[in-house]
Amino acid sequence: MTKESFSAHGENLINRIKELIAEGNVRKITIIDKSGKELMSFPLTIGVVGALVAPVLAAIGALAALIGECTITIEREEKEHHEP
Repeated sequence: MTKESFSAHGENLINRIKELIAEGNVRKITIIDKSGKELMSFPLTIGVVGALVAPVLAAIGALAALIGECTITIEREEKEHHEP
């Protein structure tokens, strides 16, 4: 797995999370406040559908209303490289 981190502001947080979920290769998302405290972390399994993600997005929406800038750390599934 590879990890990436980037900053987001509260108002853009939920849109960015939705984009990451739509990418399909993200396995875990962690939201960290500007002081370094982990606010939320959740795994994404293969085949996650809207009904299962809706409660998580609702929680992120509530969190986004309370925080300013935060860091999102994601773990991506690495694509397997097969040698010919």
